Formats: sequence, structure tokens, C-alpha cells
Amino acid sequence: MKRSYSIFLKGAGMGAADAVPGVSGGTIAFITGIYEELIHTIKQFGPTAFTAWRRGGWAELAVHLNLAFVVPLLAGIAASLISVAHLVTYLMAEHALLLDAFFFGLVAASVLVVSRELPNWRLWHVVPLAVGLLLARALPGLMPVVATLGQETLLLVVGGAIAISALLLPGVSGSFLLLTMGLYGTVMEGIKGFDLALIAQFGLGCVLGLFFFSRLLSWMLRCFHTATLQLLVGFILGSLPTLWPWRELVRYQLGPDGRMIPLDYRYLSPGNYALLTGESAQLFGVLALMLAGLILVLVVGRQSRPSQARPHKEEGSDA
Repeated sequence: MKRSYSIFLKGAGMGAADAVPGVSGGTIAFITGIYEELIHTIKQFGPTAFTAWRRGGWAELAVHLNLAFVVPLLAGIAASLISVAHLVTYLMAEHALLLDAFFFGLVAASVLVVSRELPNWRLWHVVPLAVGLLLARALPGLMPVVATLGQETLLLVVGGAIAISALLLPGVSGSFLLLTMGLYGTVMEGIKGFDLALIAQFGLGCVLGLFFFSRLLSWMLRCFHTATLQLLVGFILGSLPTLWPWRELVRYQLGPDGRMIPLDYRYLSPGNYALLTGESAQLFGVLALMLAGLILVLVVGRQSRPSQARPHKEEGSDA
């Protein structure tokens, strides 16, 4: 029961993070020590589940699917998404600087947490680090192309597959990618309004994304563990500019739903931000929340490391 409650809270943290454009539920999963269990568990949902059921009935199926982990995690994510959707809308409108500051500290600290998981480091691991960094910066710019698909059902399915895949990657925000695809407002309003048709179409995309992408990630973690973690560190580092509180939007486009899609920012100092906008930079509040996010991650990460750390051997990197 204690483990189920803990997993529920970690799922709630993932759901809360994914409701904020620029933050990844995958980052929260890694910080709290459930990332690899999450990836390997998702991979179990497939044809092998039927084999497990035939071999040992429902009890064997529950073990195969790791339902003791999945059920409380999904419950936490769902409860958080439904409840946080309203809160996030308010905070983004009224306290954007402070919200960004907290998550900037949280994501920055997660780099330190992930770095502790880098055994057998080699110089060539700088390559996946750079690839992750470049992909994290390039992905949002590519997402508006998805909006040109036109047909709403197809757009929701593809958007769901991309967003749920991003959820599995620390540092890549499914919500932010939805925003750049012009789908964020549509999906969030659909969730809040319980639009079953929209949720079903978006959910189908999520199922497809989970099925294929979890298998790819599971294979990468199993065969190239350290290199994959370096790739994830790159994704996390690449996401940080998106959360810098003092920034000016310099390029955007309008999505199919009429919402503004940010494409490029100019990053400012607190003083320049105040001069440019005429608003307070809220320096002390921003720095305090950055520090709070950083401390929270380091404390949670320290408590969670033992449950996640386990030996891995890489193919082709430890020779």
C-alpha cells in the first residue's frame, strides 16, 4: 500500500509537469527513480501480454504488465491532469515568470540527478549528448509542419503519438510540442470538458506512440545504457532556454485553432526585461523559486536513487 501511494504521488507529479508547456513528465519520472521501470513496463503491453494470460491467467497477466506499478501511476497522472489543467491555465496567465522560474530550477537540477546515472563514461558519449541537445532545440520548430495535415482526426492522432513519446523523454515537453502544433488549447479544453470523441482520437495516438517508442527506448537503455542517458541529458539541457523566465517572443505563427505558436525568443537579463516590458522582473521571487525547484529535485533525487540504480552492460561501448 505504501509503494502504491508513493507511485500515485509520482504519477501526479508527472501529470502536473506535462500540463506545463516546456516541462516533461519524463524528467519527473527520472528524478523520482521510476524512469527505467516505466519504460520497461510500457514495453510489456503488447502481444506478449496475451501469451502471459494464456500461460497463467489473470494473475500471470497482472505480474507481466506490472499492474501494481501501472494502476497507481496512471491514477496519479489522470488525477493531476484533470485538476491541474485549471490551475496551470491560471498560473500561466497571472504568474508566468514565477511558474517558469520554479520549473527552470527543477529541470536544471535534474541534469545533476541524471549525471549520477552515467557509469562507464567514454569520450564518444559526447556525441549522443550533442544529438540530444540539438534535437531538443530543433523539435519545436518542426512541429508546425504537423499542423498542415489538415484533417482534424489525423492531426489529433499524430499529435497524441508525438506528445506521449515526448512524455517518455526527460527534457522534452509533450505540452510544448502540442502548443507548437497548435493543439495545446484544443486538447486541454477537451480534457476539461470531457469531450469523449476528442479524447478517444488523441488517446489512440497516445497508445500507438507508447507501443512503438517504448520499445525503442527499452532497447536503447538495455543495450546502450550510458549513451542513452547522455542523450537524455542533452534533451534536458536543450529544454532549459524554453523555461528562462526573462525572455521576449520575437517570432511566432498562428495555429489552426487561432492560438499563437512561439517559434523563437530573445533571452534577457532581469534589468533588460524590466526596461523592455515596463513590468517588474520579480527578481527575488524568481530566484527563490528557481532555488526551491533545484532543492526539491536534489532532495527527491537523493531519496529515489537506490530504487532505480542497477548495473547495465553496454554493447560496443565498454570494450
